[in-house]
Amino acid sequence: MSRIAKKFSELKSQSRKGLIPYLTGGDPDPELTVPIAHALVQAGADIIEIGVPFSDPMADGPVNQRASDRALKFNVSLTDVLNMVHEFRKTDNETPVVLMGYMNPIEVMGYATFAKAAAKAGVDGVITVDLPPEEAQTLLAEFKHNEIDPIFLIAPTTDIQRIKFINQNAGGFLYYVSLKGVTGAASLDSRAVSEKLNEIRSVSDLPVSVGFGIKDANSAAAISKIADAVVVGSALIQKIEASISQPEKIVAESSGFIAELRKAIDEAN
Repeated sequence: MSRIAKKFSELKSQSRKGLIPYLTGGDPDPELTVPIAHALVQAGADIIEIGVPFSDPMADGPVNQRASDRALKFNVSLTDVLNMVHEFRKTDNETPVVLMGYMNPIEVMGYATFAKAAAKAGVDGVITVDLPPEEAQTLLAEFKHNEIDPIFLIAPTTDIQRIKFINQNAGGFLYYVSLKGVTGAASLDSRAVSEKLNEIRSVSDLPVSVGFGIKDANSAAAISKIADAVVVGSALIQKIEASISQPEKIVAESSGFIAELRKAIDEAN
């Protein structure tokens, strides 16, 4: 059983909902990524999602774009992010780690090389935002060979036939993008999200995580009532960004925010 499957199985047996914080590898400083990740786990994170910095992150709003820009000032590469995961694994071999990024760095590294290196580093799943499943078969074969879960996005506009196709190619969990737009976009409509999750679950047994638009404890709690896990990205990046002038506070501010969300989610369920 993969770390991701094991984690969701544990959550289900405990009648709990997952919390998946997102941070950009290397933001605001490469030396802080691993300490932040460990602190998030201590604060109640169930899965850590790490973004690979990219110069043109089309699915990301201004907050996450700035995070990529800050990391790229340190020339943080895909290889560097894999090294961060390897460092994280030295003291945490249980928490699932998912990479989120775009195809260009993977294309440059090569599918087989990337999948092998990711598995060796301790990566459990990969989200490639700009790779539709119709064009993913070569990379999916490498992921399967290296026991990495391919995680795909489902949008509010995704119809049932396409959800079925995505499900056939996905592993780990399905990531429902709750808003039409980029990360950090407008407010959530919990009722609309609930209706779409019912549609997804009618054709899939995979856990469904919801992201894009989780801004605070209240929105996290509301979505946790209907999702298997809540993904929080831009709101966490904003906490990091706000403390850049006082880097010694970044780890505490980040973990404090995640602890608030964890408490709200647990109380809601």
